[in-house]
This record gives sequence, structure tokens and C-alpha cells, in this order.
Amino acid sequence: MTRSETRLAALALVGAGGALGASLRYGLAGWVPGWAPLGTLVANVLGAFLLGILLYEAHLAARLSAETRLLVGTGFCSSLTTYSTFAAETASLAPHLAGGYVVGTYATGVAAILAGRLVARWVA
Repeated sequence: MTRSETRLAALALVGAGGALGASLRYGLAGWVPGWAPLGTLVANVLGAFLLGILLYEAHLAARLSAETRLLVGTGFCSSLTTYSTFAAETASLAPHLAGGYVVGTYATGVAAILAGRLVARWVA
């Protein structure tokens, strides 16, 4: 493959994964009618968990092809998770809810990455 073809193939993988991740995030946003932040929280935590499995354990990441990392990590997980929606939803909440939402999102996101790493170690 030429360099241009390789870049185009990588772009296609990221785009395909991104379409799936964005579609799932959209579906999760409507999961609890009237309180979209819960769907965003679930999407962000799920994405962090998957990234913990895929990218943060070198011995497992070495088993995955570059194509898999592009499709699932860069494409799917990056489109599933969303900082901009998190920020907009936080700004729309009452101050006493916004603080809890921020702390809860960051705490569960970090916990999800660590849980993903544990799963990767267990699987490998």
C-alpha cells in the first residue's frame, strides 16, 4: 500500500468506529428521558473502561493490531465519550447538581480506566 492508501484506510477505520460510537452515545442520551446527563455519564464511563482495556496495558495493546486500535480506540471510544456534551450539560444544571456531576463523572471515569486495566491484566 502507498502512504496515501494507508492514511485513507486508517481514516476509514476511524470513521467507521466513530459512526458506531456516536450512534451509541446518541442512543444513551435518550436513555433516561428528561435527564440526558445520565446517558452522557454512562457513555463516558463505558468509553474510559474500554480505553483502559485496549490502550493502557502494554502487553495487551501489543496483541492488538494498529487497525483494531484505530477502529475501537480512536474511532469508537473517542466518539462515544464526549467532553463538550459533558461541559454543556454541567453548565445547564443547578450549581448544587453540577458540582456532584463533575466530581462523579471524573471519579467514575478514572475508576473505569483502572477497572479496564484490571480486566486487561486478567484476560492477558
